[in-house]
Amino acid sequence: MNLITNLLLGFCIASLGSITPSFLNLTVVKYSLRNGKKSTFYLIAGYATVLFFQASLGAYLANVLMKNSEYITLIQKIGTGILFLLSINFFRIYFVSKKKIQGKEIPKSKSYFYGILMSLLNMMAIPFYFTFISLLIGFEYFEYSLSNALYFSIGSTIGSFVLYTLYAIVAKNIEHRLNFIAAKMDFILGCLTSVVAIGNLTYLASSF
Repeated sequence: MNLITNLLLGFCIASLGSITPSFLNLTVVKYSLRNGKKSTFYLIAGYATVLFFQASLGAYLANVLMKNSEYITLIQKIGTGILFLLSINFFRIYFVSKKKIQGKEIPKSKSYFYGILMSLLNMMAIPFYFTFISLLIGFEYFEYSLSNALYFSIGSTIGSFVLYTLYAIVAKNIEHRLNFIAAKMDFILGCLTSVVAIGNLTYLASSF
């Protein structure tokens, strides 16, 4: 039962993270249009490989935090700094994306490793899994163990692969719409991360 439950939890959470517009699914759409679906599947496999380890690390960090509450303040300080950096990055992406940048075609043989590189640049993955798994542990829907973390990570890998594959398949139909949404999404995410970072900073300052 734990196997099925944790697979489904991983699948659902990864699907939730993968369905929102980001530079990863934008890359999938553009890569599919330029190089074809077969090469894009290798790109997505590269994404999924890294996401497996990111989900595992997120689960481990969530478990450590829930068992060692004395680290919460330190993690809040680090998290606040990361949020400020992320907000700056989102605003940078929003304003830079208004300029048309010609992409360089990637050979098919390098698709998998290109996918790994792109996934490693996704700074939101580990905090995303960390946050959701912490909530699951808090609500007693998830109990950390090596086997449970493994099943969760496998489910996450499958969920991400399925969602990114859907993006590749319908690339021609959603290219312009996704570009529009993603451009606005970067600005919205920049605002949200700024507000949360300022809120965290205010909370930490008031606690001294």
